[in-house]
Amino acid sequence: MEISVVIPVYGCREALPELHRRLTETLKPLTADDYEIILVDDCCPQNSWEEIEKICAQDKRVTGLHLSRNFGQMRAITAGLDESSGRWVVVMDCDLQDRPEAIADLYRKALEGYDVVFARRVDRKDTKNVMFLSHLYYKFYEYFTDSRADNAVSNFSICSRPVIDHYCSMREQNRSFTMFIKWLGYKQTTIDVQADPRFAGESSYSFRRKMKLALEIITTQSNKPLMFSVRLGFTIAFLAFLYIVYLVIHAFMHHVVEGWTTIVASIYLMGGILLAAVGIVGIYVGNIFNETKDRPLYIVQKKLNGEER
Repeated sequence: MEISVVIPVYGCREALPELHRRLTETLKPLTADDYEIILVDDCCPQNSWEEIEKICAQDKRVTGLHLSRNFGQMRAITAGLDESSGRWVVVMDCDLQDRPEAIADLYRKALEGYDVVFARRVDRKDTKNVMFLSHLYYKFYEYFTDSRADNAVSNFSICSRPVIDHYCSMREQNRSFTMFIKWLGYKQTTIDVQADPRFAGESSYSFRRKMKLALEIITTQSNKPLMFSVRLGFTIAFLAFLYIVYLVIHAFMHHVVEGWTTIVASIYLMGGILLAAVGIVGIYVGNIFNETKDRPLYIVQKKLNGEER
């Protein structure tokens, strides 16, 4: 198999027929029919599995995977990658913001000698709020992981089989496709790709969900939040020591009024800092707990077409 295309499906049932049509028109001349499309239904609330069943009945090059429940986008991607067999593997979204026609550009760039080619979205059609939150998240990520990240680069990419095999061997519970691929190394590059608006529906990533995802990724990729809490503790302790010296000098030079409100304020301040520090440690302990349970990343309930394994 020359190219495998892995697509997690959630919340965009209306786009699937058009997605399949455009993928077929792009991949057939590009690979001489030597390709596969893997649609992973992440328990979509719109019942996208019915649409996937129709597509799989019409085209045997399409493999359908139906997960037993909603495991999240990254695990759905992992399920598709585990199923893939292509020499090159494309990962993209199902909402047609990622142009299927751009796969040809990614493929040709990869053949120049690259193991990973990411698509860099140009002229994104997202709202200003979405763009701002994305920019803010990546700034936090860069600070806490001491690395550089481009908020215009998404999961849309093509990777060689060795890269995908190494990615699939990493079975951490909290996953990020883009970050893991970048961590693996290999020869990587990006190309500019025109971004389209969503074909239908709205993004399922709410502000709360994005913040939860950001916290998971940062705490699994970096120990810097722990060091940040330690530095904050020492800074507060040093400032408190200076304040004590000031109070001692003030007591000798002036009349001291009992019942300072600063005592109560200081107690609440230190209590909040301690709780925050303990909470950060708790997140890391929780990550360790989740990893030690060693549960499967996903469960495939149904499978259509594809090879039996």
